[in-house]
Amino acid sequence: MKRTLVTGGAGFLGSHLCDRLIADGHDVLCVDNFFTGSKRNVAHLLTHPYFELMRHDVTFPLYVEVERIFNLACPASPVHYQHDPVQTTKTSVHGAINMLGLAKRVKARILQASTSEVYGDPEVHPQVEGYWGKVNPIGIRSCYDEGKRCAETLFFDYYRQHALDIKVVRIFNTYGPRMHPNDGRVVSNFIVQALKGEDITIYGDGSQTRSFCYVDDLIDVIVRMMDSERDFTGPVNIGNPVEHTMLELAEKVIALVGGRSKLVFKPLPADDPRQRQPDISLAHDKLGWQPKVALEDGLKETIGYFRQLLQDGAAA
Repeated sequence: MKRTLVTGGAGFLGSHLCDRLIADGHDVLCVDNFFTGSKRNVAHLLTHPYFELMRHDVTFPLYVEVERIFNLACPASPVHYQHDPVQTTKTSVHGAINMLGLAKRVKARILQASTSEVYGDPEVHPQVEGYWGKVNPIGIRSCYDEGKRCAETLFFDYYRQHALDIKVVRIFNTYGPRMHPNDGRVVSNFIVQALKGEDITIYGDGSQTRSFCYVDDLIDVIVRMMDSERDFTGPVNIGNPVEHTMLELAEKVIALVGGRSKLVFKPLPADDPRQRQPDISLAHDKLGWQPKVALEDGLKETIGYFRQLLQDGAAA
């Protein structure tokens, strides 16, 4: 049993990670300020003897005794991280400083949930960990992109300066149950619009691509990374390397929902990347991991979740 802290633990990814850690027999402290996270996501864990929920904002120091830290705290969708861009940057940067400080004090291993957004609008395809990226430092997405890039810098400076036991993963597009229905991400957007019988909004001409990883696959590799040998710090790409255009995704969602939604095209947002595809060779070689869940199977589970959410009136 490991005493484990999960920041952002009531969010989409964090709550699934808490499930996995509890199932693996860990003593879990879930910390969240509930900006995008929800108690609903972890309600089923509240009576478990080895699960504890704490309301806390990681931009403030936290004093707890733990052996492992998963730092997932940060709004991750453009709708949410652009709502208060200064706070988003603070969450990434101050949050990293506070969690690294905690890890240093208690000699804990710490994992940073970074993002494919560190690559910006990439000139290298697929993206490899050695690529430094093409990021607009003053654009509307910069609070998230540059915040996460700075967090990676801090992690590696703590590693070099203080010999801290760090792990860094770069998460590519992930989907599944417990996504926020109004997060503006393409999977949740398409599914909710299709279930409501509304037109499906596609930005640009729909030819831009993304690679979609089901949440169970992603949590599996995050846990593998945390359990990997000490000298393997990352950063390591984690995600599904199979590319899909926005048009393909929309048509697949409509078919699975069984609806008659029409496609509506709108201008592409500023700094929206044209392509996003991970090279996961490092994760495969070092962690023995590759995603298993096919897009259609994952979408069925996600559609079922959102259908229930709409029936409960929780996705208004």
